[in-house]
Amino acid sequence: MANMYNSMVGFGLLGFGFGFFGLLFAAALLWSVIWKGLALWKAARLNQKYWFMALLVINTLGILEILYIYIFSEKAKAHHHEKREE
Repeated sequence: MANMYNSMVGFGLLGFGFGFFGLLFAAALLWSVIWKGLALWKAARLNQKYWFMALLVINTLGILEILYIYIFSEKAKAHHHEKREE
């Protein structure tokens, strides 16, 4: 019974296994953390509280974070610079 349970869980100690799925999980985690950190840093610098909270709570494997960095924050940055020049 214990062997069946261990094979169903399959990730080993603290959720990190040494097999293919463990490496895939670790790679996805690293990918997500890097993009989330960059997006949160950019949202904080642009003083965008709602984006910061959304990026902090919603996990999309980096998709929302990448969209924010390259699309939404650039629009906000351009708008922020236009306001300063007026």
